[in-house]
Amino acid sequence: MRLQVALDVLDLPSALTLAGQVAEHVDILELGTPLVKSAGIAAVSAIKAAHPDKLVFVDLKTADAGELEAALAFEAGADLVTVMGAADDDTVRGAVAAGRKYGKQVVADMITVVEGRVARIREVSKLGVSFVEIHAGLDEQARPGYTIDTLLEDGRLAGVPFSIAGGIKIDTIGAVREAGATVAVAGGAIYNAADPGAAAKELKKRATA
Repeated sequence: MRLQVALDVLDLPSALTLAGQVAEHVDILELGTPLVKSAGIAAVSAIKAAHPDKLVFVDLKTADAGELEAALAFEAGADLVTVMGAADDDTVRGAVAAGRKYGKQVVADMITVVEGRVARIREVSKLGVSFVEIHAGLDEQARPGYTIDTLLEDGRLAGVPFSIAGGIKIDTIGAVREAGATVAVAGGAIYNAADPGAAAKELKKRATA
């Protein structure tokens, strides 16, 4: 299982600093949506230039104009981009078309899809995405009773390649691996740690145990 770090910071210098602290321990560097909105698409090129050996994941959360938005990110150096799993099928198809053109990957982000999530995961997988990200956003995680177990169960049931984002920590990443995820996405467990590099190293160790 690969480890992805969400660079959920708001400016490029902070993103470059965090990426430098954790890059040797992770497989994928993710530019979070707030970072892209704040720093612009040029941040993608900067992160890729600083870490050309890492996959760069751009969390666009595209909801419309899938081909256009995905192409913007791919031309800037992205290896993977997200399109909303809740978006129109043609939006997903457009992003996938851009991925094929550039030889890159498109991921369907299932954030906001709760009811009927397994069925929708299977539907978007047939549209050609490389995998789906079963994702609980920060607002969902803050609700009473939230548990990552629901995401893991949906991943098992869907029967397609998936990643998990939403509450991955030292004590949950083993369960993510056991559920069959291809990628574990860690955010706060790394960037809020006193030593992000050490936190990433420990998560990577448990991701591949």
